[in-house]
Amino acid sequence: MNFIDLKSQYERIRTPMNERIQKVLDHGQYIMGPEVVELEQRLAEFVGAKHCIAASSGTDTLLIAMMAIGIKPGDEVITSPFTFIATGEMIALAGAKPVFVDIDRRTYNLDPALIEAAITPRTKAIMPVSLYGQCADMDGINAVAAKRGLPVIEDAAQSFGAYYKGKASCAVSEIGSTSFFPSKPLGCYGDGGALFTNDSALAKIMAEIRVHGQDRRYHHPRLGINGRLDTLQAAVLLGKMDIFPDEVAKRAKIGARYSELVNEAFRGIDDPQKKVTTPYLAPDCTSVYAQYTVEVPNRPKVEEGMKARGVPTAVHYPVPLHLQPVFAELGQGEGTFPISESVARRVISLPMHPYLTEDQQVAVVKALKESVLA
Repeated sequence: MNFIDLKSQYERIRTPMNERIQKVLDHGQYIMGPEVVELEQRLAEFVGAKHCIAASSGTDTLLIAMMAIGIKPGDEVITSPFTFIATGEMIALAGAKPVFVDIDRRTYNLDPALIEAAITPRTKAIMPVSLYGQCADMDGINAVAAKRGLPVIEDAAQSFGAYYKGKASCAVSEIGSTSFFPSKPLGCYGDGGALFTNDSALAKIMAEIRVHGQDRRYHHPRLGINGRLDTLQAAVLLGKMDIFPDEVAKRAKIGARYSELVNEAFRGIDDPQKKVTTPYLAPDCTSVYAQYTVEVPNRPKVEEGMKARGVPTAVHYPVPLHLQPVFAELGQGEGTFPISESVARRVISLPMHPYLTEDQQVAVVKALKESVLA
């Protein structure tokens, strides 16, 4: 069994995908070719944003966004400690200090009620993470940000295709940033990412930063990075766009069925040491289930049990950012963010992709129950 099945996806779109790749090979514009422009137009239309800036990765897009709004050394950016390293890493690489705020216990996303207390005169942005495929509480976060005059950058690396109260992820804040890493709901065959905004001036700045701060050939009014998207990756993403809405629908169905199966499997088991928690979907939200993640007791035992039964799993993420050695200088040890720390010890992700069969899901949940109860 595959944790993520890109092969089945490719077989579904083999012919149009190969044709798009061949077209790039024929015209030879391998960097920022016409497919990049086409992709930006399609992505902007899909999200409902005025502007899309395709870029080299979902990590680089975070840095580009912060550079565009003027984040500099000495500034602070508020974010979640329960996320992939890239979120905090880019804040630090921009010269700023990541200021962590604990998460909502049910959604695993930034808790808006805790943000205001973390704001200081040095706070220059808020960067919520839309983890596991579901948007953070963007109304709550945007309200705090508006009150304090702060821009919001949604780290939507895992939630592209999800909706929050009728609005698409990446269109629910001043800037949306996403990733097209191969395992993402919409992934290319290498690294890739994109930025979204309705602010035309901001879009222009981000587009310039992406190409070494260049506004025209060999003219550089600002510092930038090499954040360009390869044309081949744009072609791959265009090849997947036609089936993406169908895959999003399949992910929602598979995620819901997983929850039904898991809840049924553990119904009537009251022992907290045998309890499994399924994902919580907030009202008026959808999820693309970039991961289908449950909480289990004694995770090492469960991991071994699943492995022995031939079912791959992963942990997203075992160590919160404030406990990573690279951020030790922040002086935030065990107990600083108790919800993030508790969740990090319990989460485990099950196989998740649009091509999971019902029989495979049944087998996964059977293995999960046997591993937990063993």
